[in-house]
Amino acid sequence: MNKKFKRQEYSRYKKLGIKWRKPRGKSSKMRRYESGKPVMPSIGYGSNKLTRNLHPSGFKDVIIHNLNDLEKLDPITEAARIAASVGNKKKFTIVKRAEELSIKILNKKTFQKNLKSNVSNATDESEEESVIED
Repeated sequence: MNKKFKRQEYSRYKKLGIKWRKPRGKSSKMRRYESGKPVMPSIGYGSNKLTRNLHPSGFKDVIIHNLNDLEKLDPITEAARIAASVGNKKKFTIVKRAEELSIKILNKKTFQKNLKSNVSNATDESEEESVIED
């Protein structure tokens, strides 16, 4: 469950923010679990142990920086998420290799437009080179 627990008096002072802090006041209504106050985290809000820390698709999320990281993945239980610091050229090679290894890539949509443009640019360049050679 992705319940957001809110800090006491978060709406009264903007500087407090929504980040969770345990209320410790002697007469705090929230600490005493009075109705009408925001709820506090407790053991009952935990998620199932089998599905905890897994992607909704059921795979374990692993961040990939290069092809060596990709080779180490188990395609049955783990899925790749390409790091944001990886450039387009390397992303393109990682995606091609992942398809060969049948590894699922979780953040493919975020850079799919760039990949399509790279593929079209690569085919255009190869056609231009063949025209120049003839």
